[in-house]
Amino acid sequence: MIVQEIASMLDGREYGEELSDQDMKYAKDNGAVIVFGASDDLMELRGAINDECDCYEGRMIYFNRTGEIECECDSIDCPYFAAIKDEASWIEACWDSEGYSWTYETTIPHETFEILEDGGKYCRGIVFLLEDVNA
Repeated sequence: MIVQEIASMLDGREYGEELSDQDMKYAKDNGAVIVFGASDDLMELRGAINDECDCYEGRMIYFNRTGEIECECDSIDCPYFAAIKDEASWIEACWDSEGYSWTYETTIPHETFEILEDGGKYCRGIVFLLEDVNA
């Protein structure tokens, strides 16, 4: 399975050297999305989706097959956004969890990989197929 192959390929890489251009192209060509953390505030999505989301200290991200879905009116109680997010896929970026700076939770079928920083745990990233994301 392509998701397992990509996760295995990325497992154990160092922070700042997570992905090469070839890795991103391979993921994109095979319909896979790679998710990992950067700094203390970003969730990177690479491959079949190319996006980054602000996640300072963790947050839930809602997205579809093109990237993050954000509320246009900036209201937490927006009924339009509530309806859209109920149909969307989600990833929760978890800050400072399980010994990592970043981990991710989702209901999308996925595989995990570990990014290291100076040999220690930094991020437990995920890989999933775009076809498994709600349109």
